[in-house]
Amino acid sequence: MKAKDFFRKFLSLRLWLNLFAMLIVVVLLVFGVKMGLDLYTHHGEEIVIPDVRRKAFSDAEHIILENKLGIVVSDTGYVKNLPADCILEQSPEPGRKVKSGRVVYVVINSSQSPTITLPDLIDNCSYREARAKLIAMGFKVGPTQFIPGEKDWVYGIKSKGKQLQNGQKVAVDDVIIIQVGDGMRDLDDSVVYTDAEMYDSGYGDSLDVMHHDDGIYVGGSGGNDVDEFEVVTGPE
Repeated sequence: MKAKDFFRKFLSLRLWLNLFAMLIVVVLLVFGVKMGLDLYTHHGEEIVIPDVRRKAFSDAEHIILENKLGIVVSDTGYVKNLPADCILEQSPEPGRKVKSGRVVYVVINSSQSPTITLPDLIDNCSYREARAKLIAMGFKVGPTQFIPGEKDWVYGIKSKGKQLQNGQKVAVDDVIIIQVGDGMRDLDDSVVYTDAEMYDSGYGDSLDVMHHDDGIYVGGSGGNDVDEFEVVTGPE
């Protein structure tokens, strides 16, 4: 191709029209993408999160939805002097500026007090150890009850007049009583002897006693082949 022909095509109106059309398409694409992102991300939009704490969940939900926000219950808590389904906490915090559609996570008040599992303490540890562990776990420990038994040993745990068992669920508001031994032996306890040689002669031999018309024969039979008896006579 000659230089003259090249410059003629380069300066032709059709080529420039095509280049201009391509430029318009690129600009429209960039502008469309930007507008779409702004609409998707709600660019420049600011909504102040309302304060719904200490409100009933139904009222809080209505307020949140009116502000084009979402609401989700993330957890439950327990405050004794507040009604059930009351909003205890919210996240994000009130007054924060967000975009529409943002989800507000709330913690609501439970209708029942939470429970704690009683650890393995009954007949398994001392009073000091049991009391410290219960208080650390959040139990309400009442006055100690002393019962006959080994001193400072935990024999039982009570709540509301009922005996509790290891692993039982106990409400955090319930007061528990630890039953501890006072060091005094129970009168009902009995001593059991298991020694079979209760009548030991002192030489490892048992005494053989035989009654006879002439008197009482007393002798030893501790393994000897010959039994020797001595006649013990009494008054006629």
